[in-house]
Amino acid sequence: MLRVTKLTDYATLVLAALAATPDRRCSAAELAEQARLEPTTVAKVLKPLAHAGLVEGLRGPGGGYRLARPAAEITLFAIVEAIEGPLGMTECSGDHSSCELEPHCGVQTHWRRINDVIADALTGITLAEMLPGARPRRTIPARLATL
Repeated sequence: MLRVTKLTDYATLVLAALAATPDRRCSAAELAEQARLEPTTVAKVLKPLAHAGLVEGLRGPGGGYRLARPAAEITLFAIVEAIEGPLGMTECSGDHSSCELEPHCGVQTHWRRINDVIADALTGITLAEMLPGARPRRTIPARLATL
């Protein structure tokens, strides 16, 4: 079964908690409470999210975490890659393949196409659309419409 890890799911919950109150800075403890996660889990996802430029942490009085940019500008693709690393359905579908079968593989092109379709789908959905009560867009990315 193809699925993202729990950490990616948890990262999305933490980002959604931040997006719900964009004018506030939230402590890791507040985010843990809002997302109903353990504080250690929240701390674990905040680090790669900050490294990817999705959140920024501010120290000192009035410090805490906030989104680094508006929720409408943060795609699910960015979230997945921040936690999981570069998207690659198979070894050969990523940008830096080290598969020994690549020179004579007959299915590589198809795996890359599938990888691109998934990347397009994740890029086509923003954090803002993931918030409770948000209305999902009804448009289908062009690449998905051709499958």
